[in-house]
Amino acid sequence: MPSKRIVYMATGDIAIPAFQALISEKVYNTVALITQPDKPIGRKQVLTPPKIKTIAEEATIPTLQPARVKNEEVLQLLRDLEPDIIVVMAYGQILPKALLEIPKVAIINLHASLLPKHRGASCIQAAIDQGDLESGMTVMHVTEGLDEGDVILKKPFKLPPEITGGELHEILADDGPSALLEALELLFSGEAPRQPQDDSLSNYVSKLMRSDGEIDWNQPAEIIERRIRAYDPWPGASTSFKDTKGRAKRLKIFPQTQIISDLNGVPGEVLSIDDGLTVACSVGALRISELQPDGKRRMAAGDFLRNGQITIACILGE
Repeated sequence: MPSKRIVYMATGDIAIPAFQALISEKVYNTVALITQPDKPIGRKQVLTPPKIKTIAEEATIPTLQPARVKNEEVLQLLRDLEPDIIVVMAYGQILPKALLEIPKVAIINLHASLLPKHRGASCIQAAIDQGDLESGMTVMHVTEGLDEGDVILKKPFKLPPEITGGELHEILADDGPSALLEALELLFSGEAPRQPQDDSLSNYVSKLMRSDGEIDWNQPAEIIERRIRAYDPWPGASTSFKDTKGRAKRLKIFPQTQIISDLNGVPGEVLSIDDGLTVACSVGALRISELQPDGKRRMAAGDFLRNGQITIACILGE
């Protein structure tokens, strides 16, 4: 077996392509996968492993699923693996200092933004939400500070104008293999650069909750349109309204909305139901073409509007 021993620490699906590429590269010896414990999923709360665990098992790679990676017993198991490099991507736990000292060569992280912009958990959504013109994968050394380590390399690309969070997730996942393999080659050759990050250019983006998807119609149409795309599929964008009988209802809003800059009204006011659902924002308006009422299927806005639950001058977000 090759002496280049790698421990891979990951849980999110975005880390799967890079993991598969690592397994395929026989020059490296992937000695273990560290991932999160199985979790109950769905209405029946079926205990389900991370998808990456299944891939490791198929490749006969040992898997550890500690509830707390800072546990001394877990740290000793990692020491016993004698890794040259630990690779971290979308793992989901804060790493203790003692773990950072284990690998012989380096512990590195694949982060789905162009650092120092968008440190933290919701980096993919943040790039779209904040109107960035580009995104990309960054490979960096792991330090005690969150996403603050010296950069080894970046893989930038221009963002398409109508991209969604889900689409960007897939692009970045596909960029993972080349970024990882290039970084490993540099590290094992002793030629890996260490570019310090400029902290003055950084921002932190925390983990998103479902409540973060609530649309604020007091913002300009341009900002709301970006957020709807950024938060598709998770946490999704939604709004509330009262139907003609005064009952509170919710609507999930999907991308492919249209900004109408020359229409104005009270923020949240329904301006038109003739050609989609057109809603006033603080600046301009947004025409919604697809939505999903609570308890119903996803549908064209026209199909929903024919039910007559929303009328002109109805205020959304109340």
